[in-house]
Amino acid sequence: MRASRTIALLLLLQSRRALTAAELAAELEVSERTVQRDVAALAEAGVPVFAERGRGGGYRLVDGYRTRLTGLERAEAEVLHLAGLPGPLRDMGLAGPALAARLKVAAALGEAPAAAARRFHLDAPAWFREAGPPPLLAEVARAVWEERVLRGRYAARGGTRERRLEPYGLVLKAGQWYLAARGPTGRVGSYRVDRFETAEAGAERFERDPEFDLAGYWAAAAAEFTRSMLRERAVVRLSPLAVEQLPVLLEATAAADALATAGPPDAEGWVTVTLPVESWEIGYLELLRLGPEAEVLRPPELRARLAAATRRAAALYD
Repeated sequence: MRASRTIALLLLLQSRRALTAAELAAELEVSERTVQRDVAALAEAGVPVFAERGRGGGYRLVDGYRTRLTGLERAEAEVLHLAGLPGPLRDMGLAGPALAARLKVAAALGEAPAAAARRFHLDAPAWFREAGPPPLLAEVARAVWEERVLRGRYAARGGTRERRLEPYGLVLKAGQWYLAARGPTGRVGSYRVDRFETAEAGAERFERDPEFDLAGYWAAAAAEFTRSMLRERAVVRLSPLAVEQLPVLLEATAAADALATAGPPDAEGWVTVTLPVESWEIGYLELLRLGPEAEVLRPPELRARLAAATRRAAALYD
């Protein structure tokens, strides 16, 4: 433990001009006395580290000194630096390993360790929602990393039940954490982490399916979930502009499924599609966004409602 901490301290000093004992202690989550002992150990090992007194002082390395403990080429380090997700990693209880990895990447990047971070930033949570992590995320993440059976109480639509799950992976989607886990039926399903009322990664381990592909599973599961929500169907004529804008204005899966049903264009270039919608109310609001670029043919109730909305809009602009 001390050896890895001392290396982390060295890489911190290498990535910044000077750091006080208090700053190092905060980064490494140890006491200032421990920092002083670790700095002394580095000096005894031949690392040219010294202390500067006064304002702006602190511990620093002799100018030009660099360690090559990382084994990373610069291009490799830049790519890894972009892959860092400090917020989600901290939420999963991986702040320590994440810090060590970022320091090694920074050491390989040389004089501008934060260049990539200055150019790219990931803000995962969706707009207009709290970004706080689920309280049991760290325990769920531990079960995933250590391949331990996860037991806990999970609140689903059918009520709260005890669950025994074999956790395969975590997905962060628009600020919401999901767990992909194999349940009692042997199938992998998706569980919202914030719905766990209790969660414990016990001593029991499970054998992970080596063929499981988390990214592929999630893509299929997300598409299946979206389609399960699209319970109604409307027959709609679309102008060429509506066809172009449909993937932008409507949900991606709904737009793709609708365009897949398009017949040949008529004399004006319009096509007829079957548009899946979650409900007639939501379908009405979505089709309003297309304005005069769409004509509802069926059902008649939706057509009549949009016709009335069009007359009211025309009266406003008359």
